[in-house]
Amino acid sequence: MANYLLEIGLEEMPAHLVTPAINQLAERLSDFLNENRLNFDLIRKFSTPRRLAVLVEGLAESSEAMDEEVKGPSAKIAKDAEGNWSKAIQGFSRGQGLTPDDLVLKGDYYFANKHIAGVAAQEILAKVGTEVIRKMQFKTYMKWGNNSFLFVRPIQWMVSLLDAEVVPFELLDVTAGNTTRGHRFLSNQEFTIEKATDYAQLLNTNFVMVDAGARKAEISKQIKEIATEHGWKVELADEKHVELLEEVNNLVEYPTAFVGSFNEKYLSVPKEVLVTSMRDNQRYFEVYTAEGKLAPHFISVRNGNAEGMENVILGNEKVLVARLEDAEFFWKEDQKLKIADLVKKLENVTFHAKIGSITEHMARTKAIAAHLADIAQLTETEKADVARAADIYKFDLLTGMVGEFDELQGVMGEKYALLAGENANVAAAIREHYMPVSAEGELPSTVVGSVLAAADKIDSILSFFSVGLIPSGSNDPYALRRAAQGLTRIIEKCNWHFDFSDFIATLDYANKEQVIDFLKGRVQKLLLDKKIRHDIVEATIAADTMDIASMMEVAPMLNGHKDDAQFKPAVENISRVINLAKKADHVGTVSSELFENDAEAALYAVTEELEASWASLSASEKYDTLVSKAVPAINTFFEKVMVMAEDEKVRNNRLALLSDLSSLTGTMADFSLINTK
Repeated sequence: MANYLLEIGLEEMPAHLVTPAINQLAERLSDFLNENRLNFDLIRKFSTPRRLAVLVEGLAESSEAMDEEVKGPSAKIAKDAEGNWSKAIQGFSRGQGLTPDDLVLKGDYYFANKHIAGVAAQEILAKVGTEVIRKMQFKTYMKWGNNSFLFVRPIQWMVSLLDAEVVPFELLDVTAGNTTRGHRFLSNQEFTIEKATDYAQLLNTNFVMVDAGARKAEISKQIKEIATEHGWKVELADEKHVELLEEVNNLVEYPTAFVGSFNEKYLSVPKEVLVTSMRDNQRYFEVYTAEGKLAPHFISVRNGNAEGMENVILGNEKVLVARLEDAEFFWKEDQKLKIADLVKKLENVTFHAKIGSITEHMARTKAIAAHLADIAQLTETEKADVARAADIYKFDLLTGMVGEFDELQGVMGEKYALLAGENANVAAAIREHYMPVSAEGELPSTVVGSVLAAADKIDSILSFFSVGLIPSGSNDPYALRRAAQGLTRIIEKCNWHFDFSDFIATLDYANKEQVIDFLKGRVQKLLLDKKIRHDIVEATIAADTMDIASMMEVAPMLNGHKDDAQFKPAVENISRVINLAKKADHVGTVSSELFENDAEAALYAVTEELEASWASLSASEKYDTLVSKAVPAINTFFEKVMVMAEDEKVRNNRLALLSDLSSLTGTMADFSLINTK
């Protein structure tokens, strides 16, 4: 068994592209080796901003040999009238590298039996440039020189080494060999890799920690050591800091953490502003005192060693202080502004050229929020808070701070609202209406904020759909998928049960049916992400009502029962009811006087009992009631009753009974779509 090293040396890549790029390279190489039947044990990944590398361990010396049987033309057309081989059979055999006489007749067809010999690993790996590297795809490309070939960044060098033997291939004007480069500043020289397995250790001696996992662990270790030394607390585990650590890791090849400081006077600026300046703008890790207060210090990571660190620290502090000066200035100046004046100016700020101003968007959101407040059964005080928040919630877009730090939309709105005397619910709603800011991001914690956030997203989705700005394929410039997913998660969390189709039916928007389909697609994605069986998701999405909270509750519940002994018979009985109920158009209401046996009366009694309590039951309670009461009655009904009776009145009465029951179950899911095979 052998080991194969492939390294692509590049100009520095943007940090956010490094991890996806190395994952793609490893996946494409794995697929390439499998397609060529070249077995291997595992692929180790290495990456820095300047290089993507993989080490294939346990690589076979050659691909597996294979016997293959290929079906050819039928015997009817194999020979002409004189008994000579036809052109069809000759062409087929020639394409297989055989003669017609080599073919084997099996039944009505001729077959070519071929033995495909194994191919040496070197011969297969020589195609890596064209079959793997050239086929890589990126969100960002660069073109350099006169080349038509595009890649994430210009390729500087390549290594292709099978144990100690170079497997050369060319890409543009670069020939793969066995020489690589060290750290750009600490070891800026070319050197030879003698064996593929020497790669990581050799790079390390040249100031490149090429193992991204080990490099990240080293960065974490250095940061924690500094924090411990100074008695500070540093957060590394939450979502924001995990992302920051990943980004910093992909900015450096040889990390050295260091401490910088800033004047304590800037601590008078809200913590969120300081953290944004450090973490989001400068890629620094903010630090906290043992008591949990933000300290006037930061930890950053240099791409290099500790030499000349004093100048590095001074440079980083200078850059940060410039931003903090701006932040302090805007914080003081913004407090001189009046919310009412800023809200008035929003009339002249465009939400979208085809949709109108932000003021108009806010007015529509306010109307939607009022309806949601009724559904959520808010108190009169909470409704007043929703209305007030809806009147002003975008005002901070015109503040200097948000103009400079757009990441602080909503956050600064809350701060300025509290300073202006708005109550805590209104202020919190201004911040929370942006939530969630990512697919799995934090949801609003207040009911007022939840209503405003949902209303804002509903109007955004409906407004863009109304003017034909509808996401297609991967194209979603207005982040409507994120808005729809956030809306779904808010409705699920708040357990708001209402038919969304009915809710928007009275609103003045176009393309509402497309909005419903769009939202169903987001609900479907969320349910499938929860590993719920596909047919159960489809059945839930096909429910008669567009009750999002119910869908998010029903699908996991049904999925949890799918292996129960009673699940299959229950679904099959309910499905039979549904299928027969489809024949019940215009059959009228159920009349107990037309019942001919006890089974009909029993099913009618169960149905009436369900109708009386159905709206108040949870999804689990509905299912349990169906299994324990309705299904036995359905089973007995079908055993003793001929639904399609000759007497039209009796037949229609029975169909009406099944239709009523089907209507109830249909609010949960279309059980007929659940696979019981």
